[in-house]
Amino acid sequence: MSGQMQRGGFLEGPSLILAGVVLALTNFMVVLDTTIANVSVPHIAGSLGISASQGTWIITSYAVAEAICVPLTGWLAGRFGVVRVFIIGMIGFGVFSVLCGMSTTLGMLVACRIGQGLCGGPLMPLTQTLLLRIFKPEQHAQAMGLWAMTTVVAPILGPIAGGTISDNWSWHWIFFINVPVCALCVFGAVRLLSRAETPTQKLPIDKGGLALLVLWIAALQIMLDLGREHDWFNDSTIVWLGVVAAIGFLVFLAWEITEKDPVVDLRVFRHRGFTVSVISLSFAFATFFASAVIIPQWLQSSQGYTATYAGYATAFSGVAAVFMSPVVAKLSKKVDPRLLVSFGILWLGLSAFIRVYWNSQAGFWTFAFPQFLQGFGMPFFFIPLTTLALGSVLPEETASAAGVMSFLRTMAGAIGTSISTSIWDDSSRVARSEIVSRLNTDPTMNALTAQGFSIGQVRSAVARLVDQESLTLATTHVFLLSAIVFVFAAGIIWFTPRPRGNVDTSAAH
Repeated sequence: MSGQMQRGGFLEGPSLILAGVVLALTNFMVVLDTTIANVSVPHIAGSLGISASQGTWIITSYAVAEAICVPLTGWLAGRFGVVRVFIIGMIGFGVFSVLCGMSTTLGMLVACRIGQGLCGGPLMPLTQTLLLRIFKPEQHAQAMGLWAMTTVVAPILGPIAGGTISDNWSWHWIFFINVPVCALCVFGAVRLLSRAETPTQKLPIDKGGLALLVLWIAALQIMLDLGREHDWFNDSTIVWLGVVAAIGFLVFLAWEITEKDPVVDLRVFRHRGFTVSVISLSFAFATFFASAVIIPQWLQSSQGYTATYAGYATAFSGVAAVFMSPVVAKLSKKVDPRLLVSFGILWLGLSAFIRVYWNSQAGFWTFAFPQFLQGFGMPFFFIPLTTLALGSVLPEETASAAGVMSFLRTMAGAIGTSISTSIWDDSSRVARSEIVSRLNTDPTMNALTAQGFSIGQVRSAVARLVDQESLTLATTHVFLLSAIVFVFAAGIIWFTPRPRGNVDTSAAH
């Protein structure tokens, strides 16, 4: 292999191709795991004897753990070497994937998903870093294209793979399938990437900032996940979690602003363009990601869809995104990125508004079409917004800004999911209560009993219909709120100044 490694760490020939495949496959697997469990939540909930709302903890725990670990990637790579951290992260991801598949309780599964997220968090930015190290500068565009393609395609295949595996095998295999991929990527990294290792040095770590980060995020997420089951702030536990989250967050802000080497560099928020961009990103991504969790659950719990067909319906959102990404990349160089971002988010709002008119009698394509339509707007949202955010900071702050942006995006997805599922659950209860209060069941009961149905069977049929309609009304309510949030996110982007000159987005992940 040494004959194929050029000075500076660049690879060439078969080694370059194989190493590129290993890194792309790693990124694909990590991104896939953010969506593969979405359609499997009802299967997992039924198997573990928990509610569907508790099942969303499997998604939020992974996202929160990943978000916490992303800001540490730079320190880990500088302290231990980028290749070494990559290999250890892959091994840990594989081990926790096995443990996730072997889980028999919700607590065990959530704990293992946290471990999976902690190990997987650095892998996405590290694959990007290593691709830039092994490809020559003139090949960086192709390398980032390969990386971006796996990032876009993985969310498409995640729901399809998760649904198919859950229906035909069992939900445990959505985690077990990571194992051979991890083994292959670790083997490839050891053989192909060892000479692309970066020098190491003893770097200071902000232990206090890290502890505060874990404290307030954990308290906030637990409060959001448990709140609806404990009557929110009428329960002392939720009150204390809220107090810890609020005080921890304020102390964290004060600590990080005054720390010389902060775990999260909050100083980048002094740039108005960056602050506005990440606020817009956080609101829009939280709403977008939450819909990707709620839709497959509703299709399975209310519409009688299998996990496979729920996966097919939701996966359409990524199809158009694949084709539009290169188009948007070219437009970003010619058109004001604020206009592109605003258009993209409003387009997502339009797709959410279309879903407001869903009903329980609609067919597959009625559900799939807004997903497909949504895909056209996604690249207009993600690509120019990265340009806006990173173009607002100083060149030497680009890496820190990219880490903060990735951290907030991932956290927003977890928080948005918790809030949306809580609103969904509460809205369905309110809708059910209103429907029941207006029911006139006598004609229905008389008609069905005349056909030989027992009173118990009639009541069960009416109850199922009421549950179905209440969930449908709750779903449309969530999407009406989503459309409003999208409009807000699209509007505030105009408070950011237009970036000047070319922007290096290679640090974004």
